[in-house]
Amino acid sequence: MIRPAACLFDLDGLLLDTEPLHARAWREAAAHFGRTLQPQEVLALRGRRRLDCADQVRQWIRQSDGPALSSTDLLAVRQPIAEALLPHAAPMPGAQALVERCHALGIPMALATSSSREAVALKSEPHPWLKLIERRVHGDDPELLAGKPAPDVFLLAARRLGVAPTACWAFEDSIAGARSAQAAGCQVHVLLPADGVCAQYPPEVVCLKSLAELRL
Repeated sequence: MIRPAACLFDLDGLLLDTEPLHARAWREAAAHFGRTLQPQEVLALRGRRRLDCADQVRQWIRQSDGPALSSTDLLAVRQPIAEALLPHAAPMPGAQALVERCHALGIPMALATSSSREAVALKSEPHPWLKLIERRVHGDDPELLAGKPAPDVFLLAARRLGVAPTACWAFEDSIAGARSAQAAGCQVHVLLPADGVCAQYPPEVVCLKSLAELRL
């Protein structure tokens, strides 16, 4: 089979089962300020950078006649919740095997995540297999101009590997992430969330129910 020139991986909800934990932290932080986040609102936050999410959530709080908050105010409540939860995130089924298979085949890999460098270190520490992905683009990378769904994170990851984005396979779970990877020109593989359907995603993506389905 024709293998990719490189594999570009999202982290949250793709390699690690963090999305329910992120959702809980945003819900509890919003509730602290009197706002109940609806399921579709929590879903809209998936795949986006922390500050972008904070801006959105504080707008929702304000629209519900809650207090006018800065992102700093909101994150001061949200971050301790998230930091207590995220180190307990388990690997997604098939994730470790896929990363190890790419490494064994000599396929270059990069992490293309919306999470900050500090957050990635927190989540990755219990999972030494993630160290096989040496090239990384974080959500707070100084060279990253815009977060997902803009294509910048995947373009930057491909550039750091010295590979054309069009020769890369990108792995995502969120709609924002899939749009980002597709806009960068990658071949996109989407790991469907439990509540997701392929029709929600951009056309021409390859939908997977588990990373264990993929063969390299």
